[in-house]
Amino acid sequence: MKQFLYLCLLFSGLLLSCQPAHYQLRAIEGRQLEIDESIAGNDSLETFIAPYRERISREMNRTLSHAPAPLDKHQGELNSPLGNMMADAVMEMAGPIFKNRTGEDLDIVLLNHDGIRAGISQGDITVGTAFELMPFENEVVVAHLDASGLRGMIEYLASEQVAHPLAGMQIILDEQNQPSQVLVGGRPVEEGQIYYVATNDYLYEGGDRMTFFAASEKRTVLDYKIRNLLIDYFEKKETITSSTDNRFIRKK
Repeated sequence: MKQFLYLCLLFSGLLLSCQPAHYQLRAIEGRQLEIDESIAGNDSLETFIAPYRERISREMNRTLSHAPAPLDKHQGELNSPLGNMMADAVMEMAGPIFKNRTGEDLDIVLLNHDGIRAGISQGDITVGTAFELMPFENEVVVAHLDASGLRGMIEYLASEQVAHPLAGMQIILDEQNQPSQVLVGGRPVEEGQIYYVATNDYLYEGGDRMTFFAASEKRTVLDYKIRNLLIDYFEKKETITSSTDNRFIRKK
């Protein structure tokens, strides 16, 4: 019995001695380590990376098309040459894919102004240009909107008054910035009609306050990244030109 008590006391002492120590932070110190030419490179690492760097550089610099004039998203008030080009590109490249999968025609394209991250300079358009325009991994999604859902989109555009890339639709605002005329494919909005609106997955989920897409009855995912779509579009065209037009304007 005494041996048992002794073992219990010994075991308890060992447990207590293994308890973590209590430490208190007294200070945080740091210093900046300059990374410059004085630091010797790692030759073996550089040799390993070099062929990958060269291959990526060749691909990014591959010429796809030519821009006779620069395109910018800030040219124009409610629509811009660059935004119009991007929306038209989605309509032209994604439309046949959607038609093949669903048997339906794409009606409208809506992207977002802030999603355009660069302009197109005059001269050669390369793969790198597409990455600069669209550095994100967003892909094309087609929302199935009824007339009510489409009116929500129109109200959003009228209230925002931003040159969001738009195709397939014409909106004319009156002096009070209210839609005085709305046409889809040259026709007024019809009750009972389903409209197929191509956008990207970020906007479909409510990005940029585009919450009207929540009214979509369903969606069709095309598994087609916007950036890849632009690369295919540029390769298809010998030259890339665009301008402002009357797709979204304010009545004077």
